[in-house]
Amino acid sequence: MSDLRDLYQEVILDHSRGPLNFRVPETSTNHAEGYNPLCGDRFTVYVTVEGGVIRDAAFQGTGCAISRASASMMTEAVKGRTRAEAETLFQGFHDLVTGQGGAPDASGPLGKLAVFAGVGEFPARVKCATLAWHTLRAALESRPEAISTE
Repeated sequence: MSDLRDLYQEVILDHSRGPLNFRVPETSTNHAEGYNPLCGDRFTVYVTVEGGVIRDAAFQGTGCAISRASASMMTEAVKGRTRAEAETLFQGFHDLVTGQGGAPDASGPLGKLAVFAGVGEFPARVKCATLAWHTLRAALESRPEAISTE
C-alpha cells in the first residue's frame, strides 16, 4: 500500500507543478470563481459548452498542491462529457475524498482521479480537493456569485 500511496502522491505533485489547462481561454461560454477562505485557495474555472457537451475546461488562480492538482485533473476529466456526466463525476469524486465511496480503482468510473482517495484521511484537505469541482458546478449552472467552501 505504501508504494501505491507514493505513486498517488507523485501524480498529485506532478499535476501541481505542471497543471494541465492552467490558462484563461480566448473564449468560454461559462465561468465561475471559487474561494477557500480556510487556506486561501482561489480559482476561476472556465468551460465551453456546445450542444450540451463540455468542449473545453480550464482554470486560473492560486492554491495548494492538492487544489491545483484536483483542478488540473478535473479539467481533463470533464472534457467531452455532458453536464450530467460531469455531475456524476463530481458526485463520485466527492464520495471518494469524503470517504463515502468504495475502494479507489483507477480502472473504475473515476479513472485517474482515484489518486485523491487518501485525501479523506485529512478532513481539512477535502475542501482543497473539492474547490475546483464546486466551482465547475457553479460555472455549468451559470451562478454569478463566488463559490466558497465555507
